[in-house]
Amino acid sequence: MMYSSRMYGVCLRYYPNPEIARDILQDGFIKVFEKISSFRFEGSLEGWIRKIMVNTALEYHRKRKDDKAVSISNASSLIDENGKTENDYQFLLSIVSSLPKQYRLVFNLYAIEGYSHIEIAKLLNITESTSKSNYSRARAILRTKMSIIEKFEGYAIL
Repeated sequence: MMYSSRMYGVCLRYYPNPEIARDILQDGFIKVFEKISSFRFEGSLEGWIRKIMVNTALEYHRKRKDDKAVSISNASSLIDENGKTENDYQFLLSIVSSLPKQYRLVFNLYAIEGYSHIEIAKLLNITESTSKSNYSRARAILRTKMSIIEKFEGYAIL
């Protein structure tokens, strides 16, 4: 399907483990095919599919309720390399994936998907202030990691 690689990227942002992301992708597309008759052609098909993928990833989160760290070491072989931009995207994905799960979910929903903190609170069954706090902490962690990386780039031999 023409949307599979983009939607796989969405799934990887929520669960950076390739096996889990593929499971979420498959479950999401099953829902897409089951609910295709409810698509009203009021927005883009890709946006509608993306929303289903995000909701499927959040359902997976609610079912699992674990806080184990997830590795994306195998994800690099699944993403096409198109030069530096793709490498940068992969690098940023790996940094975001290193966030604690709750922070990663809130960060993805707010910063990438564009949900409001009220919507995130409803989706994750948390308070709006918890969503804001998790987002703020995620940004602080990312800022710290990026400053460490920038510091070491000065020592890199090119």
